[in-house]
Amino acid sequence: MRSLLSILLIGVPVTLILCLVGLSHGFIEDSQKRARGIGADILMRPKTSSFLSLNGAPIPQQLVAYIAKQPHVKMATGVFSVAAEGITLGATGINYHEFAQMSGGFRFLSGGPFQKPDDVIFDDYYANQTQSHVGDTITLLNSKWHVCGIMESGKLSHIVLPIDTLQERTGNQGNVNQIYIRVDDPANTQAAIRSLKDNPGLEGYPIFSMEEFTSLLNVNNIPALAGFIAVVMGIGVVIGFAVVCLSMYMAVLQRTREIGILKSLGASKSFILGIILSEAFFLGLGGTILGIVMSYGAAALIHALKPASLPMIIVYEWWPITGAITVAGALLGALYPGLTAAAHDPIEALSYE
Repeated sequence: MRSLLSILLIGVPVTLILCLVGLSHGFIEDSQKRARGIGADILMRPKTSSFLSLNGAPIPQQLVAYIAKQPHVKMATGVFSVAAEGITLGATGINYHEFAQMSGGFRFLSGGPFQKPDDVIFDDYYANQTQSHVGDTITLLNSKWHVCGIMESGKLSHIVLPIDTLQERTGNQGNVNQIYIRVDDPANTQAAIRSLKDNPGLEGYPIFSMEEFTSLLNVNNIPALAGFIAVVMGIGVVIGFAVVCLSMYMAVLQRTREIGILKSLGASKSFILGIILSEAFFLGLGGTILGIVMSYGAAALIHALKPASLPMIIVYEWWPITGAITVAGALLGALYPGLTAAAHDPIEALSYE
């Protein structure tokens, strides 16, 4: 029972690490997939913003038509994105006809495009998360909206709204915060970017190719995330160390007579230490396996409850990393009890009650 509880307590931080990594990678992959589904070649964002943040002065909507007339530009469309639920889920206002022309349109599972100013389109993930259906009226961004369509996930956003209505209800009439651009030939993408950056009227705007933008979306480029993961991993090592140290110390106390018998039969200190470390190794291994299994359960639960807000995936590359960290913590935790057991005097150990 002690060993099973130790395995469970070791498995909890393993699950925590794998869930954190799975969520961070899930957010990135979900964002990359939706960005690639837009069909644009170039993205322009507000001044003083970064590739991760839209904080900055909004872009005047008149610039969309101006950009559409620049060399190598086939078409341009502006969108306005806002946070819908905390920082994990956004909603985007679009000009439906322009966006459909650029991306090929949404693939509707039920319903269809906007018919009224207060219509909203959900993707299947957010519709499942909110149990929404076509025809429902929902409250979003402190306003009432009519669900007109459920689309297949993978383009732009989980929630899509008419841009004019969203601008009006958020007090941003005449502004967009991203402009998507399609060029006449993908081979001219870099030439179009150079032309746009050299244009005096567009000075200061961050302009990326979509290939560059999606490549920048990775865990290492998210501020403080790597440090946060390292902290959680450190907590996992400390928990594994403490649990195994306590478990193995209690095991040594309970097996003092058995250790005395082994030593009286000629067992060396290294043999006794090896027994303790071997048990710790298997406790760490068992905790890792249990943690991996529990991470699947956590992923299934998150996908059932919050598939749009928390897009978690299983990152197989982290299994050996987490396992190595956990086993190392377990072996370190068993070192002191093992050395204590190896140092027992066989006569005292045999007389121990």
